[in-house]
Amino acid sequence: MFIGPHISIAKGFYKAGMEAVGIGANTFQFFSRNPRGGKAKDLDVKDIDKLKGLIDEGKIDNILCHGPYTLNLASAKPEVAEFGREMLKNDFERMNKLPCQLYNFHPGSHIGLGVEKGIEAIAEALNEAITGEEDFYILLEAMAGKGTEIGRKFEELASIIDKVEKNEKMGVCIDTCHIYSAGYDIVNDLDGVLDAFDKIVGLERLKAIHLNDSKMPFASNKDRHEIIGQGTIGMEALMNLVNHPRLQGIPLFLETPNNMDGYAEEIKVIREQAI
Repeated sequence: MFIGPHISIAKGFYKAGMEAVGIGANTFQFFSRNPRGGKAKDLDVKDIDKLKGLIDEGKIDNILCHGPYTLNLASAKPEVAEFGREMLKNDFERMNKLPCQLYNFHPGSHIGLGVEKGIEAIAEALNEAITGEEDFYILLEAMAGKGTEIGRKFEELASIIDKVEKNEKMGVCIDTCHIYSAGYDIVNDLDGVLDAFDKIVGLERLKAIHLNDSKMPFASNKDRHEIIGQGTIGMEALMNLVNHPRLQGIPLFLETPNNMDGYAEEIKVIREQAI
């Protein structure tokens, strides 16, 4: 099982990797830059090589890079959409220098443009950025559906992927809090949700899972993460997902409102209850 938390890389990739290992994790995710946008920090080749050493030793693998929240390719505002396209291209260039297998981002909010035009704008930006030489998967994150978010329905994610010309490396990251809030009942009908995802998107495209409980009720369209086992999804349902035979081998990333000690306890409990 690959499981790990979100960790800041402010002190470097190697220290982030060691911090993950120190709490019992064997993977981690990080923001490509400040989550509110801005210029990304210059890459340190020596630091990256030390991280590769952890990977070679088998201590860390399946690292996920998360795009900033301000990356909104679907925005009706041209300057916002262009800012997002430039960040996406820059992130992809950086990813080719990093030992990360996964790049995840929120599809965006259309803010009046409309879902269909928003989907077209996202796909167009991806077609501009993807070269076909990427050595990593590009993941669309399934969203809770607040406001004008795109990606609340599996059909919307599938539509974006279908419109990407070089989509061999396109995939999806499911967030348990998000999809539960979007109306996919992973508590009472996990098999049905997985069947729907498989039919609409294809389970082979599911490359990562954000494992989060939820502060909000089912189908609320609210994105409020909770510590594992302390929310409306609950420990039993989350462990049913972790242990589901169709989801084995998919890395799990914790985005719960926790500190490192809390993440360590969550990882310990999940490993103890994993089959």
